Amino acid sequence: MPRARKRALTQEPEQQGQESQRRKFVANTSCQRCHSHKIKCSGDQPCIKCRAVGVAAECAYATRDRQVKVSENYLDQLLAENQLLKERSIASAQVAEISDTVQRGPSRQPDSSDGTGIQNPLIGDRAWFHRYDPSSPPIYIGEAACSAFATRFRRFLSGNSAMPHIPRTQYEREETIAAANEADIQWPSLHHARLLVRIAIHQIGHLYHLMMRKSTLDKLEEIYQTQDFDNTANKCKFFALFAFGQAYSIRSEPNSGSRVPGTSYFARAMGLVQILPERTSVTHLETLLLLSLFSYYLNRRHSAYILIGNAMRMGLTIGLNHNIPESQLIDPVERQHRIQIWWTIYIFDRMWGSKMGLPMQILDEDIHVDMPSTISPRRRHEEELSDTEYMTANIKLARIVGETITKLYSRRKYQETFLQRVQKLLKALKNWVETLPESLRLNMEELESSKKPVVSLHMAFNQCVILTTRPTLLHLLMTLSKSNKTHTNLNTTSGAETEPESLSVSQPVLTLSEACIHAARHSHSMILTRWINGSMPTFGYFHAHYLFSSALILAMSSFVPIGSPTDMTGFDSGLDLLRSMTENGNLAAAEFYHNLEQVKVCLDAYRAARTSDGTGAGGGVACHTTANANDNASVGAGALRGSSPEVINVTDTPVNTMSLNLSASAPASIPAVMSATNDMITSAATSAQTHGHGIDAYVYPSREAVGGYTTEMAFLEPTMQDFLAQSDIDLGLLHPVDTFFNEAENLYTCHEF
Repeated sequence: MPRARKRALTQEPEQQGQESQRRKFVANTSCQRCHSHKIKCSGDQPCIKCRAVGVAAECAYATRDRQVKVSENYLDQLLAENQLLKERSIASAQVAEISDTVQRGPSRQPDSSDGTGIQNPLIGDRAWFHRYDPSSPPIYIGEAACSAFATRFRRFLSGNSAMPHIPRTQYEREETIAAANEADIQWPSLHHARLLVRIAIHQIGHLYHLMMRKSTLDKLEEIYQTQDFDNTANKCKFFALFAFGQAYSIRSEPNSGSRVPGTSYFARAMGLVQILPERTSVTHLETLLLLSLFSYYLNRRHSAYILIGNAMRMGLTIGLNHNIPESQLIDPVERQHRIQIWWTIYIFDRMWGSKMGLPMQILDEDIHVDMPSTISPRRRHEEELSDTEYMTANIKLARIVGETITKLYSRRKYQETFLQRVQKLLKALKNWVETLPESLRLNMEELESSKKPVVSLHMAFNQCVILTTRPTLLHLLMTLSKSNKTHTNLNTTSGAETEPESLSVSQPVLTLSEACIHAARHSHSMILTRWINGSMPTFGYFHAHYLFSSALILAMSSFVPIGSPTDMTGFDSGLDLLRSMTENGNLAAAEFYHNLEQVKVCLDAYRAARTSDGTGAGGGVACHTTANANDNASVGAGALRGSSPEVINVTDTPVNTMSLNLSASAPASIPAVMSATNDMITSAATSAQTHGHGIDAYVYPSREAVGGYTTEMAFLEPTMQDFLAQSDIDLGLLHPVDTFFNEAENLYTCHEF
């Protein structure tokens, strides 16, 4: 039989089946016109009849009613599935990034010839959103935020990669602000107004340049002399200053309905301030700066970010980012005030964005204005303007903070590796601290002798170091935990003690982790010292934030051999201090305290789980040493140091005689490190059971201990100096063993422990 005829015969039944289906479709379907006239419809669209009479555009199909028998069980099953999908909608939104990573596997991107295809190892391809209120849009979670890092840490401790984020609920609501604005808020008496403004200038006027100090006091006197209380611009500015004065002078404001004193004046100023003026003024920019800063006292971080964004845009409209010709502004004080107001906006933009992991709103390349300078006579400068050296240091630090968010926490692609970017940021921080003028250096032995702005500046510096290095510390903790799990599974399967798989940790990982721990200890000691001396503000935001950030690192430090189990004392005292601040009405402290409480719950469960399965409280491998708890002091900060920046090789020896050999060619195993960690955390856990709150949550640092910390100490370590001295080629090629820096596996969104 010819092939063509055979193929035709083979296809004939199939064609007949298709024709039969078409006839069945035509028989059961007709357009509305043919159906109403009870005439045969061709089934086309439009059908032949409609085309013939010219009504093709109106041709529509109507499916004839047909009865289909469906099982009642099938209907019940559909209803149950529909209800289940509704219940899981919120939970699915919370773990969308986790599910996406598991389904797609580790994200891989093809390497381009110019190296721009290198995957950022810190964050995933998709942004992180949290569904808190079904009636509102999901909340965006910036990875640089400390609360987001706390969630990642809790997920590690619990082993649950879908553990939900703790949303921010402790902040003044719009309803409270509106109710406070409706109250009859009047100008206070002249004597009280002077007091409130002087308090505000003393507390915040030396931290940031927000106004000309003497001119502001003179303007206040003029307003009361002329009875010019209706000028909106002046009223907004001075009511914002009154808010700060009340926040720093009284403990409560019962009539406002708010927990934070000064909210009534703030609400009235917010109700009067113009958000969209066609032509702004420097006074208006001063008001926006004040309102943005006070928003943090109410824990309204989003409002603060939006207000500073408005100030930034308005400043651009009047050219604050450019030098104004001297012929158009002759007064040197006014010229310098204009410059310093711009740089304060710049500092707030960088700092506010870093608190939430949001991008900066202007590039450094678009700024062409001079840095602050000192005018003469110096007396007039000191009366009106901020200290030039202090403000310059603050600007440089804010610039590094902005680069940290852009280079480490954004989804941009860079030609440099992650280690290279971290090295450049740490070089900038090292240069910053080395070039500080003597007047801005910290005296830790007599902390209270240092000016308040200097202490604030150094805590901001430590936070920048933590922001740069804490992902590496979390990676180290995950690496040690993974080694422990592998070893435990081998022992369970074989029923006998087996050697853990060789695991490599390069020296840069240890160096960066140690720098993170040092910065946290330094900030923690400064905050506790100020609390003991009674010089910490009750309603401020930043002390609570720095305390929360450092407490997280100290908790992690108690689990790794480069840290110390005694660091858990710092975590417990930080928790206790946040509780006290919460009871005093600090909204930010209330948020951080609740978050830290959940971390403590996970810490306790983590220790209990590791103790029950015989792997030790610290999550490391089972102990292979005969060291006792008293020998563990030798394994603390700085214990893992060496002269080479290569891979660390730790031999399985007792803790008190641990020998650390650093060699690029030797196998890089860490069983002894994990064994040491077990002994350390077991000792800490035993002490925690004895005292109830860690080793002793109420043992605050002595004067000798506090004086032992310096801001630049982390950069003086030989291993840190070796890391900073390495070339880009060395960092790109000599450390291929660290999956954290070279694989596309995501540190934060892949949690397959």
